[in-house]
Amino acid sequence: MTTGRRGRLTVYLGAAPGVGKTYAMLDEAHRRRARGTDVVIGLVETHGRAATIAKIGDLEMIPRRHVEHRGSTLTELDVPAVLERAPEVALVDELAHTNAPGSEHPKRWQDVHDLLDAGIDVVTTVNVQHLASLTDDVEAITGVRQRETVPDQVVRDADQIQLTDLSPEQLRRRLAHGNVYRAEQIDASMSSYFRVGNLTALRELALLWLADRVDDALTRYRADHAIDGTWPARERIVVAVTGGPETETLLRRGARIAQRAAGTELLAVHVLPTDGLPSTPSATISAYRTLAESLGGTFHTVVGEDVPSAVVDFARGVNATMIVVGVSRHSVLRQALLGSSSAEIARLSGAIDVHLVTHEQAGTGAGVRSRYSSLSPARRVAGWLTAVLIPVALTLVLLLFGRDEQNLPSHLMFYLAGVVAVALVGGLWPALVTSVVSFAVLNWFFTEPTGLLIIDQPGDVIALVVFVLVAGSVASVVDLAARRSTQAYRARAEASTLAALSRSVLSGEDTAQAIVQRLAQTFAMADVRLEERKDDRSPWTTVAHAGSGEAETVTEVAIDDRHRLLLAGRVLPASDRQVVEAFGAQARIVLEHRRLREQAAQAEVLERTESTRTALLAAVSHDLRTPLAVIRTAVDGLASPDVELDRENRDILTATIADSTYRLERLIGNLLDLSRLQAGAVRPALRAASLEEVVPIAVEPWLSELTLDVPEDLPLVHTDPGLFERVVANVVSNAVRHSPPGAKVLFTASAARDSVELRVADTGPGVPDDRKATMFEPFQRLDDTSSGGLGLGLAVASGLAAAVGARIAAEDTPGGGLTMVLTVPRDGMAQ
Repeated sequence: MTTGRRGRLTVYLGAAPGVGKTYAMLDEAHRRRARGTDVVIGLVETHGRAATIAKIGDLEMIPRRHVEHRGSTLTELDVPAVLERAPEVALVDELAHTNAPGSEHPKRWQDVHDLLDAGIDVVTTVNVQHLASLTDDVEAITGVRQRETVPDQVVRDADQIQLTDLSPEQLRRRLAHGNVYRAEQIDASMSSYFRVGNLTALRELALLWLADRVDDALTRYRADHAIDGTWPARERIVVAVTGGPETETLLRRGARIAQRAAGTELLAVHVLPTDGLPSTPSATISAYRTLAESLGGTFHTVVGEDVPSAVVDFARGVNATMIVVGVSRHSVLRQALLGSSSAEIARLSGAIDVHLVTHEQAGTGAGVRSRYSSLSPARRVAGWLTAVLIPVALTLVLLLFGRDEQNLPSHLMFYLAGVVAVALVGGLWPALVTSVVSFAVLNWFFTEPTGLLIIDQPGDVIALVVFVLVAGSVASVVDLAARRSTQAYRARAEASTLAALSRSVLSGEDTAQAIVQRLAQTFAMADVRLEERKDDRSPWTTVAHAGSGEAETVTEVAIDDRHRLLLAGRVLPASDRQVVEAFGAQARIVLEHRRLREQAAQAEVLERTESTRTALLAAVSHDLRTPLAVIRTAVDGLASPDVELDRENRDILTATIADSTYRLERLIGNLLDLSRLQAGAVRPALRAASLEEVVPIAVEPWLSELTLDVPEDLPLVHTDPGLFERVVANVVSNAVRHSPPGAKVLFTASAARDSVELRVADTGPGVPDDRKATMFEPFQRLDDTSSGGLGLGLAVASGLAAAVGARIAAEDTPGGGLTMVLTVPRDGMAQ
C-alpha cells in the first residue's frame, strides 16, 4: 500500500570501498527496528565480509530476483516483491549498481525511485568515486575509470547524507587484516587503488562534495523561510586589528572568510602606535596573537605613523586580495569632522577589496581617547580651528551676560580655560596665538576704556600679563606632555617590534632570511638586503634578500665591519634606524649561530664517519675473514700432496671456494658502494628502461626461491638500469635470507599513474616498528646473528635508490613478515 507521501532517502556516502558504509546502514536498521519501525533488507552486498554478515542478524530479507544473462544467473533487487511487502524502510545497497540486462530499469537508483514513489523510506550506500561529476577526477587520481555511476542530483536530493569516514591508514590496516578483500587481493589492492595518496585525495573529494551539498541546503532553507539578511559564510584575508574589544570579532570573521578557498592565508596586522585608540597591554596583544594562530592565521605587528597607510602598505606587501576592517569606534560627530581609519583604508586600498565589519562597539566611542601626535596634520588643523573659534565663542557669550569690569577675574579664568583647551588639541603655537588673541579681546571689550587697546589701571595690566604668562606656560607643558606621549608610543612600538623579533627567533625563525623579511614587512620597505664580506678588501655578497621593488632612495645601516643592511624605499627616519640596527644585530647573531651549526654539522659528519670506520674494522675482523678462511682451507686441501681426493670431494671443495668467493665479492661490493655513496661519487645515467632488462638479472641467483608476478606490459621506467639492478638484488637477497626454509618470496610489480611499484614480500620474522626507522642505516643487523653479511645490503639499496630517483620503504606483510616496496618513476613522469 502507499501512504500518499514520497519516501525519504538516506544515503551513506564513503570515500572508498571498505570504509564501513554497509555496516553503518545495517546498524541504523537495527536502531530503527528497536524503535518499532518496520525494516526489511531489499538488497545487501556483504562481499563475504564476516563482520557485515554477522551484522545482518535477524533482519528480514526480501529474496532476490534471478536474471539469466549469457548462460549465467545474476541476482538483482526484486522491486515488485518489496512493493508488495510495503515496509516502512527498505535497505538497498550500492546505489550506483548497473542492473542486469532484462531488468525493468538499467540502474539501481531508478529502482530506488520506484520505492520512494511508493512512500517507502530507503537507506542506501554509494562511494564518492561513483558520482558522475567526479568520474574524470577519480580517474586522474587512481588511474581507474569508473563504469558504474549515479547522477549527482540523485544523491543531492537525498533527505539525509551520512559521511562514513576512515583515515587512509585505518582503511589500509583493515585491508591488510583481510577485512575488505580476500588475502590474494590484498597486495595488489594496497599497491594500486588503496595507496595512501589515492585514499587521501578521494577523502578530500568526498568532504568537498558534501560541503557543496551543505551550501545548497542552506540556500534552500533561507529561501523557504524568506531570510533576506546576509549570513556570514566565507571569503579572504588581511585583518586590521586595533587590539580593542572588537578584535576577536574581526579575527573570527576573517577566519571564516579565509576558509572558503583551499590554501588561503589569514594574516592579522596590528599597527603601533594606533590612531586615536588607547594603548593596548602586551598581554592583550599576546592573547589575540594566540587566537589568530589558533584560527590558522599569523599575527604581525608593524610600525607606522599613519594607521590606514601602514595597513594598506602591509596588505600590498603580502599581495593581499582583501582587507577586513572594523567600523570605527569613534562617535559619529568625530568621524564626520576628522574621518575614520576604515574609510581611509577603503580610499587607499586601490585594487584590494575592503570588507567592513560592524560590531557592538561601533560608533559608541567606548574605550576611545584622543591621543594625537603633536606633528599630526589632523591635530594642527583642529588646533587652529579651536584657536579661532574658542575666543570668538567666549567673547559672544560674555558680552551677552554682561561687561562689568568687576567680572574681569572670572573672564580671565574663562579665557585661560580656553587656552588650555586649545593647547590640549593643537599644541603650543595655536595655544600661544589664542592667549594673545584673548589678551586683545579682554583689553578691547572688558577693560576700561573699552573699545581701545589702552589700559588705565595698573592692576589690569598685571592681570593681563600674568594671564599671558600662565597661558603660555600651560600650553608649553601640555605640548611637552603630548610630545612625551608620542615618544612613549614610539618606544612602545619599537619594544613591541623587537619583542616580536625575539619571539620569532625563539620559535624557530632563526634565519637571516626570516629576519630580513620581517624587517621589510615591519618598515614597509620595497627592498631589503643583508650583505657580508670576509674582510675590508673583499667585495660585499648578499646573504639574505626580501622584496623585489626598485627605489631610488637606499639607506645603508652598518652592523659591523663585515655586515651591513641596505634598505630601498622611503627615507628612513632617524628614530627608526635604532630599531633597524637592532634587527641587524640580531641578523649578525643568527649568521654566527648558523656558522656554528655548520661547524657542528661537520663535526657530526666526522664523528659519524669515525663511528662507521670503527664499526667497519670490527665487522671486517670477522665477516671478511670468515670467507677468506674458508677459501684458504679449501685451497690447502686441494693443493695438499699428502691427501688423495676423489672427484666428489674435489667438487665439494671447489664449490666451497666458489660460494665463499661470491660471498666475499658481495661484501666487498657493498663496502665499495657504501664508500662511493658517502663520498658522493655515484653518478647515475638515467634513461628510459624496461624492467625486463633489470629484474631477470637481479633475481637470477635466487630464482628458485622466488614467486614472480611481473606483467609483461609494464610501462618503461626512468632510472639507471645497472644501479637499480643492484637495488633489486640487495632487497631480494635480504628477503630470501630472512625467509623460513622452504618458503618462497613473493615478487610482484604493478603500474600506478606516475610510477611503477615493485613489492618483495617475505614471511620471515619481520621488523618491529621501532626498528624500521634505522633499518636502512649501515651495519644494522636487526638481531641477525648469521655470518652472511655486514648489515650493509639495505643501506646500499636505500642510497642507490635515492641516487636513481626511486624510493624504498618497509611495510608489514599481511600474516607476518616484511614487504619491501620499491617505487620507481615512469618514464616521462620523473621530476
